[in-house]
Amino acid sequence: MRNDYLQSALKVIDDPTILINVVSHRVKQLRRGHRALVESLEKLSAEDIALREIAEGKITFEVATIVEATATQRGSVSYASASSAQKPAAHS
Repeated sequence: MRNDYLQSALKVIDDPTILINVVSHRVKQLRRGHRALVESLEKLSAEDIALREIAEGKITFEVATIVEATATQRGSVSYASASSAQKPAAHS
């Protein structure tokens, strides 16, 4: 993971815990075959791609409220129908 990409992403998402979760979710998407939202002439790891996407504003997130998070854990809200607060949204 390149430190310059990490520092740029931290300027957008200043909470390291939230940044880790957003990057982790996006890396899983990229490894499942989702298209990268940034272009590069060099070969980048999935982690570096996710960090660049965040730094460039291509990835957004919302923090779930306690009620939403609790409802999801109990199974009363399915992942597919949950709000975008449950996962980072990729924007092109």
